[in-house]
Amino acid sequence: QVQLVESGGGLVQAGGSLRLSCAASGRTFSSYTMGWFRQAAGKEREFVAAVIRSVGTTRYADSVKGRFTISGDTAKNTVYLQMNSLKPEDTAVYYCAAGVIGQYAFAASYAYWGQGTQGTVSS
Repeated sequence: QVQLVESGGGLVQAGGSLRLSCAASGRTFSSYTMGWFRQAAGKEREFVAAVIRSVGTTRYADSVKGRFTISGDTAKNTVYLQMNSLKPEDTAVYYCAAGVIGQYAFAASYAYWGQGTQGTVSS
């Protein structure tokens, strides 16, 4: 059974940092695209970042570029999202996803999803 489990969310003040983890089990995702999405209350789920392992590149939403960093540890089958200089508008439930796809920014492209972890940034 394939599982993605996120952790590391919490409450932080504006300007602070959080590091999210996504532990995968049930199969090896070394060749998959791993993405992070977020969904704020009352809003649609949006793309945050992705690591496209087939070509060894990363992609970011403009809103987080320069503040967030996605990375992975293939030996641990884990993906991380380091979030720095956090803003109140970063408050959301953050989801990890995995897929073998081309359209990395589209949620529908991902086959596997975690349950989400809440990140809250206070002003």
